Amino acid sequence: MHFDAAIFDMDGVITDTAAVHAAAWGEMFNAYLSERAESAAMAFKPFRREDYLGFVDGRPRYEGVDGFLKSRGIALPYGDPADPLACETVCGLGNRKDAAFNRVVNAEGVQVFGSTIVLIRALRQHGVKVAVATSSKNSALVLGKAGITDLFEARIDGVVSAELGLLGKPAPDIFAEACERLGAQRHRAVVVEDAVSGVQAGARGRFGLTLGVAREDNGDELRRQGADMVVRDLGEISLAEIDDWFENTVRSKPAGKRPQ
Repeated sequence: MHFDAAIFDMDGVITDTAAVHAAAWGEMFNAYLSERAESAAMAFKPFRREDYLGFVDGRPRYEGVDGFLKSRGIALPYGDPADPLACETVCGLGNRKDAAFNRVVNAEGVQVFGSTIVLIRALRQHGVKVAVATSSKNSALVLGKAGITDLFEARIDGVVSAELGLLGKPAPDIFAEACERLGAQRHRAVVVEDAVSGVQAGARGRFGLTLGVAREDNGDELRRQGADMVVRDLGEISLAEIDDWFENTVRSKPAGKRPQ
């Protein structure tokens, strides 16, 4: 192999949980926006798919809350991660969303994308180290429910990011940290992402290959934002094609652990 590591985002790449996240965000925001509109005698403007993709998808939870609210001209106190669900703070709303997500996962379990698991197993069989890097603080729950925790030699998630003070996507910190833990250099690693913020992170970090997964039919946008290659599903690309990219594409070695 001409590369040493593969770093996968979780929701929408490994696990079929992106739709659960989107629904949980919609449930939380629409309830909040409806209450706010009613109290102010204003028209209710719902949370849309475009809002999810533009402000929330792939980003740390509280950053997603804050970014979307600001897009609507709403300023709330940040609060504290320990805020109860009733608190009208950024953290309080984020915790409402988390409760909705956990309720669905615990009730219905987690489905995986079979083609992704096939690729991960092939990578491991060929000596490529594999990590998961996600903004989610629920990775242990999700991967455990899916029964695939042991497939990854490193896991960087929202909990680890908070402990280490890593910046969220589109900063490349979590992918750089994953490389560090795998003992791999970034220019010899592939980042696999479905979110715009994730491919931006891969491009900014100058990883060897940023592979976009366009499950939202947004391949052109992923390319514009930094994806080197785009597929709709990982069953469309082979291990040999990924290796061929590294063999034939020269990318200078980036300096430092956490590029901005």
